[in-house]
Amino acid sequence: MRASQRARGEDVALVDSLLSADERRRSSGVRFDELRAEQKGLGKLIGKATGDEKAELLKRAEQLKTDVKAADTERDAADAETQELLQRLGNLVHPDVPVGGEEDFVTLETHGTHRDFAAEGFEPKDHLELGQLLGAIDVERGAKVSGSRFYFLTGVGALLELALVNAAIAQATAAGFTPMLTPALVRPQSMAGTGFLGQAAQDVYHLDKDDLYLVGTSEVPLAAYHMDEILDADRLPLRYAGFSPCFRREAGSHGKDTRGIFRVHQFDKVEMFSYVLPEDSQAEHQRLLEWEKQWLTSLELPFRVIDVASADLGASAARKYDCEAWIPTQGKYRELTSTSDCTEFQSRRLSIRVREGKKVRPLATLNGTLCAVPRTIVAILENHQQADGSVRVPEVLRPYLGGREVLEPVAK
Repeated sequence: MRASQRARGEDVALVDSLLSADERRRSSGVRFDELRAEQKGLGKLIGKATGDEKAELLKRAEQLKTDVKAADTERDAADAETQELLQRLGNLVHPDVPVGGEEDFVTLETHGTHRDFAAEGFEPKDHLELGQLLGAIDVERGAKVSGSRFYFLTGVGALLELALVNAAIAQATAAGFTPMLTPALVRPQSMAGTGFLGQAAQDVYHLDKDDLYLVGTSEVPLAAYHMDEILDADRLPLRYAGFSPCFRREAGSHGKDTRGIFRVHQFDKVEMFSYVLPEDSQAEHQRLLEWEKQWLTSLELPFRVIDVASADLGASAARKYDCEAWIPTQGKYRELTSTSDCTEFQSRRLSIRVREGKKVRPLATLNGTLCAVPRTIVAILENHQQADGSVRVPEVLRPYLGGREVLEPVAK
């Protein structure tokens, strides 16, 4: 665990503090049990004693009452400290994860080819210019109504979102996932249990009056769906595909991706989520990645798969793969989907277990983005644009757009 913390760039001393608090928790618990046992035994003796002996026993009983209360307080304090430190500890990083920061990822695969717009005789437009030509994106009125990093999808923009969501849900359903429409507001224990109130807390919206959190991903309600439950092993794997609005403060992103809809405060997303036996989590992780690759391939987008470096992992992830699509006007790959193996981290915090015969133990949870709508729209508009500002519709989406093959400009 010390090595894992070091790889994450997190506080290694936290492990020693946790061990120390846990030792105090256990020793104070033993002390409390010993005093309570003596207290119970003394009660029996007092009933039989008389005279001076009884007076001494009563005096000892008064002292024990004070000592038991003190031991109980000490045990509760040590337990609270232990739990608080545990909540700050990230998941154990998988040994094969590349060590380092954001730029230390390892590229595993590359799919598709970049279009040569120069050879086609025109300069590619960025997604915002295309979105305005198509009457699909309105960020000016989004900012007027709600502030920066908000937007309207209008006309074919709204239809394109609905097409993407329906196509993604269709793929997930065909793969055996149960479609879910999830709450956008959750209680603190749901947010904390999934690991989003640690390093990611600055990006979370909190409603103080109601003590509820706006989710940044449907991973949170999908993980908490079976909170405090014991599932039978023969029900696994359980796979859900959740659709929900997502809300992120994007703290620390000042000046990044300010143009258009790549980095926004509110967006819709289709998320895959799996409950499996711990020994099956790595194989399930590969399956989730394959489903993401299948989705991006169906959208005819050039993309690469990266193994995310240790210091760039979320608190709950033991390992994470990102699929990054090529964005022509930026001249680089940008994240569109990701999938994380959270092993037993979330199930332990949310008290989700699996029963195998007489044995009960934590299970593993995994998540994978299938379609984060705005970023996917960005990639589709830029990669499938044509010289006149129109955009070719990938075949997989055409049935959900009334057979439309091309999105045509509506304004100069």
